Amino acid sequence: MHAERVCKARAQKLTPIRRQVLQALLSSHRPLGAYEVIDDLAKSMPRPAPITVYRALEFLMANGLVHRIESRNAFLACAHDHDAAAMVAFLICERCGSVGEIPAVPVAQSLNSAARATGFAPKLSVVEITGTCAHCQSASSN
Repeated sequence: MHAERVCKARAQKLTPIRRQVLQALLSSHRPLGAYEVIDDLAKSMPRPAPITVYRALEFLMANGLVHRIESRNAFLACAHDHDAAAMVAFLICERCGSVGEIPAVPVAQSLNSAARATGFAPKLSVVEITGTCAHCQSASSN
């Protein structure tokens, strides 16, 4: 499993709750809010406390295994091999809610440079692009 390799390489523990939170996100076809993750986990185990799930999500984000979709206040599993600092842009379909990701390092560098030129010290850049995914476009043309 990708997550196990990442955690082993970083000398981090993929605890059972972290694994279950990640699995809930991996099995979803859309981003989930923390309470949706809790509801999903409660189907197969005692309902976890919100703080437990939030801590697991923080760990998974810090290790590049999960992304936070800021505009949706939701989380998305990431199977790509990049670290947590790698910049990606999220492609959010307004019809079906699916989210894809594309590399966005040049965009992030440009935005951060522009921000620094004004004396601003950027901490976090999130690029979210809304529109219609290829699947929904082809479905509407039929």
